[in-house]
Amino acid sequence: MKSFRTLLLASIALTVPGITHAQVAGSTTVGVATADVRDVTTGWSAKRSILGQSIYNDHDERVGTIEDIIVSPEKSVSYAIVGAGGFLGMDKHDVAVPVSQIKMVNNKFVLAGATKDALKAAPAFEYAK
Repeated sequence: MKSFRTLLLASIALTVPGITHAQVAGSTTVGVATADVRDVTTGWSAKRSILGQSIYNDHDERVGTIEDIIVSPEKSVSYAIVGAGGFLGMDKHDVAVPVSQIKMVNNKFVLAGATKDALKAAPAFEYAK
């Protein structure tokens, strides 16, 4: 009897058309307001445009890779976690760098004045447990 009831409920759920919700102009209850969609689509995707990208110094030398970005409780991007040193993940050293120090120059992320040695010497970043 229990399996019949489960089968019946599943059948009803599959035959009832899904409920869809359209975004209403100015709506902010769930998701992005229609007026803000343009801003969202023209912004940078962390996954596609930032994470995994190389960081260069002002002498065009590669000094690390952006491994993560940290969003503060106030909802602003505050730090980039830069992977420095290491080869194939061995002896890699993650460093937190304020995003205000990273600039976009000629489609490259630039951390002026940085060297591989300076990043390796900086205190290692560790995620809170």
